[in-house]
Amino acid sequence: MNTIARIALLGATTSMLAACGSGGFLNRDRPDEFAVQRQAPLVVPPDFNLVPPAPGAPRPAEGSAAEQTLEALFGGPAQRSSVETSALDRAGAAEAGIRSSVGSEETNTVAKGTVVRDIIAAPEGDGASAQAVIPG
Repeated sequence: MNTIARIALLGATTSMLAACGSGGFLNRDRPDEFAVQRQAPLVVPPDFNLVPPAPGAPRPAEGSAAEQTLEALFGGPAQRSSVETSALDRAGAAEAGIRSSVGSEETNTVAKGTVVRDIIAAPEGDGASAQAVIPG
């Protein structure tokens, strides 16, 4: 092989290896395209009594992306049915310190034993290999 062919082969090999590297100006942090949301259009009030917004107040014409998603999926808050309202009325209001008293050491609990734990930890399946064991 002559010298020019060797130089060309060496240059081609070097450029191919350089293309596999992970450095340079192409390796930079890029913005998350799913975190970008479109700004709501400007809304002019019908009475034209414009009042400057309070500093730090959220824009009235838009919500967060999560709120917009929930609104698009579920259409906003739904009215409670009569059954749900009746069940909530019968349950009554919770005591103010219920979360503290449930976790206290004086709270009585019922130990269900290992049977319930074994039922919950049972593997899923069609039940073809299931066995019933009656303790004697």
